[in-house]
Amino acid sequence: MPHYVYMLKSISHSRAKTYVGYSINYKKRLIKHNSGKGAKSTRGYKWILIFKKIFKSKSKALKFEHELKKNRKKRLSILQEYNEQKS
Repeated sequence: MPHYVYMLKSISHSRAKTYVGYSINYKKRLIKHNSGKGAKSTRGYKWILIFKKIFKSKSKALKFEHELKKNRKKRLSILQEYNEQKS
C-alpha cells in the first residue's frame, strides 16, 4: 500500500499558508481539508495540492513528514518551485 506525504497551499486568504500531512489517500484527504473536516489548523481555508511524495513504508513516510514540517527552508523551496511552475 502506498503512503503519501503532501503539502497544501491555501488559496482563500491573501497570505499563503502551507500545511504538510500524511495519508494513504491524499485525494480524499484534500477533500476533507476543504470541507472543514481535516486537521484543526486547516479549517476555514481552501487548499490546493502543491507537492506529494510516495513511500512504500509508513515509517519512512512519517519520518519524512516530520522532517518537512520542521524544515521551513524546504517548505519555502517547494512553494517557490510551485509558484515558478505556475508562472
